[in-house]
Amino acid sequence: MKKILLLSDTHSYMDDQILKFIKQADEVWHAGDIGHLEVTDAIKKLKPLRAVFGNIDDKDARAEFSLDAKFSIEDVSVWMTHIGGYPHRYNQRIREEITMNPPKIFISGHSHILKVQYDKKLNLLHLNPGAAGNHGFHKIRTMLRFEIDEAAIKNLEIIELAKRG
Repeated sequence: MKKILLLSDTHSYMDDQILKFIKQADEVWHAGDIGHLEVTDAIKKLKPLRAVFGNIDDKDARAEFSLDAKFSIEDVSVWMTHIGGYPHRYNQRIREEITMNPPKIFISGHSHILKVQYDKKLNLLHLNPGAAGNHGFHKIRTMLRFEIDEAAIKNLEIIELAKRG
């Protein structure tokens, strides 16, 4: 079993509140718009990290992280990207591939809107953790955490952090 903390859109922001939840996880996944690499460096000092770059990320982030992260953990296939859309409105770049070979979990960030939605047609769970950083239009900073136990995704929790700003 793995305890996962999923965050996105930190936009160079890291605080003790986020770090507290990182320490409780087995792995941290970052769905892009990292900002300064000090954010991912701080995470990597504490826990294993899987991350993708987002549209605001510079050449250094793009050199360290990829546009898409596709991997399996326990018996669950995962596809994480920053701009991916959501069920019935997937981004054109990924639409054909996700239809032909859907993962069990599809993760995207970008919108700053926390969304957990099951795609019945593709039999996948779509996760967008919202935004953990201070930059953007969101009012509350959010993250998700959950457990993966063999093929099961369990104990999904929404984490509301402090208000933005």
